[in-house]
Amino acid sequence: MSQKVRVGIVGLGFGAEFIPIYQRHPDAEMYAICRRNEAELDACGDRFGIAKRYTSYEDMLADPDLDAVHINSPIADHAPQAIAALTAGKHVASTVPAATSVDECRQLVEWQRRSGKVYMMMETVVYSREYLFVKELYDTGALGRIQFLRGSHQQDMDGWPGYWEGFPPMHYATHCVSPCLALLGKHAESVVCHGSGRIDEALIPKYGSPFAIETATFTLRDSDVCAEVTRSLFNVARQYRESFDAYGSVKSFEWQQVEGEEPVIHTKSTAALPLSEAEIPTRVQVPDYAHRLPEPIRAFTQPAAIQDAEHLSFLQGGGHGGSHPHLVHHFLQAVLGRQAAMPDVETSVNWTLVGICAHESALQGGEKIRIPTF
Repeated sequence: MSQKVRVGIVGLGFGAEFIPIYQRHPDAEMYAICRRNEAELDACGDRFGIAKRYTSYEDMLADPDLDAVHINSPIADHAPQAIAALTAGKHVASTVPAATSVDECRQLVEWQRRSGKVYMMMETVVYSREYLFVKELYDTGALGRIQFLRGSHQQDMDGWPGYWEGFPPMHYATHCVSPCLALLGKHAESVVCHGSGRIDEALIPKYGSPFAIETATFTLRDSDVCAEVTRSLFNVARQYRESFDAYGSVKSFEWQQVEGEEPVIHTKSTAALPLSEAEIPTRVQVPDYAHRLPEPIRAFTQPAAIQDAEHLSFLQGGGHGGSHPHLVHHFLQAVLGRQAAMPDVETSVNWTLVGICAHESALQGGEKIRIPTF
């Protein structure tokens, strides 16, 4: 590999957001792009000045000068494309979730270990400014002992591509699962989930999932803490929300409930520092963490740097909390051997399996499911 990591991106809708970040990162060469539609491929290549263009993913993987792929394809393609890349000796960054089944998760772990290449699931929430703020509070001891964690991801998928219709809510759960596990550096051990309500009858047959909302409680391995997460995709009236709450013995953090608000810090009243009920909660402004990044990509933490502000992931997702340049930077540092991937393959599939197993639990009426390990 050259001193710069040569990256190829497959999937150029949402995936195009990462192109200028790689182009400006000092450790990357934005080497190739891949899309089946040749006209749209050329439009993207012309816009960003990328010469290497592929309509075939297999042809891109066969390019000996390519070091790494960043997968931004539909969910069902994530694991097969990642396994193909690992088999071809390429490093892999994959958008979430890592896979759609237990067997795909097992294969991902096996092929990563066999290849020795980096696999990193590009989970936005654990690099969002809100999560980084909570992690800083926890690492400095400001929260005290963590007592409980809660995540929520509610989204209206009307108008999204057809494969989303009737998609099981927990099969796309890493945005709310990941911060609960990442904060303590733990993996999930078991999960219990219940489905609630019912989506439109026409949406049910594609995946056999009737639930409007799925809510899961899961235990953390080697910890006395548990976490709860809630997901919805259809037939629920709710503004888009990705949220994460951390309840500590000294302070607790609650993510804002409505877009445009600030999150809340609750401080415990003590004999040494008595507080009235009105004084316990305080709105707090979360700082940006661009200073942790190489200077050329710091601007990409801000909404003004979004390439396609009309993409549904941004109209609903609020720019993913400035996470994109952090994801790119950490992936490149892992490929270059300067740090471990976060999340690595084992962690990526654990975060994914919480949702897969949670949905199975809901289908079984709330049966406890142990999370597989490989």
